[in-house]
Amino acid sequence: MKIAVEGCCHGELDKIYETIEFIEKKENFKVDLLLICGDFQSVRNKSDLQCMAVPPKYQRMNTFYKYYSGEKVAPVLTIFIGGNHEASNYLQELPYGGWVAPNIYYLGYANVLKFGGIRIGGLSGIYKGKDFTKGHFEHPPYNEESKRAAYHIRNLEVFRLKQLTKPIDIFMTHDWPRGIYDYGNTSQLLKAKQFLRDEVESGTLGSPPAEELLMKLQPRYWFSAHLHVKFAAIVQHKAPAGEEKLTKFLSLDKCLPRRKFLQILDVPHDPQETLKLQLDTEWLAVLKLTNHLLSLKRGSSYMPGPGSQTRWEFKPTVEEENRILEDFGGDLYIPDNFQRTVDVFDPNHGKTKVSPPVTMVNPQTTLICTMLDITDPNAVFLGQDSNNLLDVSGEGACDADDDDDVDDDETECDSEPSFVSFVDSDQSYSSLLSSSNADDSIMSLGTTGDVSIDNRDPVKDLSSSIQTNPEEISLSDEEAEFKDIMEAQRKKKESSESVKVPIIDDEDDEDEFKAIMAAQKEQALSTDPLVGPTLTLRPLTQSSPASSDERSDTEVTRKTNSLALNTSKRADGSESEDSPQSKKFKRRNQQIYKSESPDEENV
Repeated sequence: MKIAVEGCCHGELDKIYETIEFIEKKENFKVDLLLICGDFQSVRNKSDLQCMAVPPKYQRMNTFYKYYSGEKVAPVLTIFIGGNHEASNYLQELPYGGWVAPNIYYLGYANVLKFGGIRIGGLSGIYKGKDFTKGHFEHPPYNEESKRAAYHIRNLEVFRLKQLTKPIDIFMTHDWPRGIYDYGNTSQLLKAKQFLRDEVESGTLGSPPAEELLMKLQPRYWFSAHLHVKFAAIVQHKAPAGEEKLTKFLSLDKCLPRRKFLQILDVPHDPQETLKLQLDTEWLAVLKLTNHLLSLKRGSSYMPGPGSQTRWEFKPTVEEENRILEDFGGDLYIPDNFQRTVDVFDPNHGKTKVSPPVTMVNPQTTLICTMLDITDPNAVFLGQDSNNLLDVSGEGACDADDDDDVDDDETECDSEPSFVSFVDSDQSYSSLLSSSNADDSIMSLGTTGDVSIDNRDPVKDLSSSIQTNPEEISLSDEEAEFKDIMEAQRKKKESSESVKVPIIDDEDDEDEFKAIMAAQKEQALSTDPLVGPTLTLRPLTQSSPASSDERSDTEVTRKTNSLALNTSKRADGSESEDSPQSKKFKRRNQQIYKSESPDEENV
């Protein structure tokens, strides 16, 4: 199965689909599925722009509204997760996932689906410790704080994903799992993104909950975006003797000229399975079993753990999964039940009055909630579902920190103007193809949409350039890339066991430096995990990455274990200090994810 993976979309659907079409024609194959790793920006009208956390001068309609209206139809089935630059009001209509337009499916806050026998999971949003334990209290109309908190991941979704026991083939997050940079070419990453050095060296770059999910779920592939750079890594998990358990991590750039924003993978699948999207029984059972843990309050809410007097593990039994299958009549294929819920933007009407965004119930969410007997948060907010999940006291109490992403070559990652061409107006396509970045070609080329500045025919010019430079265009072989990384890791392990640092005369500085350089040279390996011979392993003077079984005991796990729940009562009937109900326990539990990275909402 051919699966295209896109980094940050930033509303450039036309460019992405045109690039895929170009690759299909050139390589003579058909892409079966497109996965987009966040910052999708499903903007239907100008009201949605008010709900997107970007500065006003960067709020653009882009092209999604054409797919929402039916003017265009996505040429390839598209699945995406949310990032930190989204029209949150629309995505919050679909907390459990759903079609945002024909042939374009949003996974919701978290989800697991199947396609052609491949199991695909995802977690939307980015990690911010201050909001991690809060309920999903945000809903339109937003203030500046709640507009950003709406896309911060919550402990409920992470807890639900941890209940899964069946193998996951592909998992998607917007931000990276913390520490993933230790399993790839860190030096090349820092060369491309120098501003990440402090976080890499301090071990704070990335999401701690995503790190835990990586070690727990151990999917075959993990795709991310957010940092606007292409980066590959391989995590080797602990496995029985004679077996190999690997996660191949790949992060991609945003959709811009000469950026590595798209990669096509050949993923094995079950040829007997229909290439149609379907729900997953294990995930549906988890949703149903944990519905009582859903909170819509602004305060903190904690997940159950060992020692709880009630059920604290929700790994579905075979019987529970079978009941789900029976409730759906044995048919888990997702129907094409997309419905528009608002008026769509019309560029021909000029200036029109912009209505304030409001909370809405989506028919797709109503259907899944009815089938599973679970709560629709929007129905609660609108008073259509009476329960005690709501906290109606005051506004959201989250900090208004700067969530706009910062890139190394721009003031803000969204600060680059919407482009009308994949090259500058004063640069020819052939010069692009013959540049030193020729390896970027297949990832960065595409045809343009509405051309208003550059009067050239981009399709014609692009085609003629390719014909004169056919050797410049090639699809990257991701399997070879990952094999290079594995070989580098193997040789590094062997060299660390065999290389001995020469005895150094403290009085001879010159000989000392020569000896260190010789030792480093013996460990160096000239293989690039992505584009060429540039991978250099860490020198002896640096600590080597922890092994997968060492990293599996993450900081979050250690902290969680140290707060093991104890619901026993004292003899006088009062709560133990370690009881989940005690104030002391809650204060300590709030520190679990305290060590968030300073400006991780970067892209």
